[in-house]
Amino acid sequence: MAAVICGSLAFDTIMTFEGRFADQILPDQLHILNVSFLVPTLRRDFGGCAGNIAYSLNALGGTALPMATLGSDGASYLERMRSLGIDTEFVRQLDDTFTAQAMIMSDVDNNQITAFHPGAMQQAHITKVAARDDIKLGIIAPDGRDAMLQHAEQFAAAGIPFVFDPGQGLPMFDGEALCHFVDLASWVVVNDYEGKMLSQRTGWSLAEISKRVRGLVVTLAAEGCEIWTDGEREHVPGVVATEVVEPTGCGDAWRGALLFGLEKGWPLAQCAALGNKVGAIKIAQRGPQNYEIDRKALGL
Repeated sequence: MAAVICGSLAFDTIMTFEGRFADQILPDQLHILNVSFLVPTLRRDFGGCAGNIAYSLNALGGTALPMATLGSDGASYLERMRSLGIDTEFVRQLDDTFTAQAMIMSDVDNNQITAFHPGAMQQAHITKVAARDDIKLGIIAPDGRDAMLQHAEQFAAAGIPFVFDPGQGLPMFDGEALCHFVDLASWVVVNDYEGKMLSQRTGWSLAEISKRVRGLVVTLAAEGCEIWTDGEREHVPGVVATEVVEPTGCGDAWRGALLFGLEKGWPLAQCAALGNKVGAIKIAQRGPQNYEIDRKALGL
């Protein structure tokens, strides 16, 4: 069975600053901020939430159906997904815009500064979600605003359970819209900061949100994550990485593992534990889609 992954496909330009951002920014001069960072290393990777999640799910042995939009420069991305065996049926290519672009700069503490050009992602709502026998679940990951709203409605109308994981797209929505997302979703996933924002804007505590869905997950980076089910909290410990090389794509690697477990019918805590393991594998490699997964070593 397949999972529809609604989100972005993007080219990531990844740079490394061999210092600390905090040492270069004067807190009392933020009103006239003008800084430049020397980045000796630079590379271009395939990225975007839909692409990264599909890569993770596919590597675990699941069936990914990314639903996303590429621009006129996206032919190489289509070729890559097909070479990996990822179905591109729901990937649309447009001729009049660029593929989304993320410019990501990390420092030695793995802090990141990102600039993002949405490009073709802004027209992602053109592609529709519909019921199909082989589609078991879906996810709403960061995407164009209209696409996130419409795809959530379409998942619900089609009777397809889905994960609402707004990520960096969360600030686009007010409390009313976020309440509606939660009421449509089967599961909600946020990081610690996003969880606080979600609670603030909806007026619901995390415990209250968890009572409106099958489960809520709050990811805590290296500390693992919290699972909230029917108002009760459970901590799932993090996994120590063999090496911390680059954080870009760790959350998406985690999301792919979550979908893999949910499709298998696993308890949410077991899905999260696999996500923590896959995130630790990813962070030891550069780029969001350059790691390998040993399924046997993971017990799959």
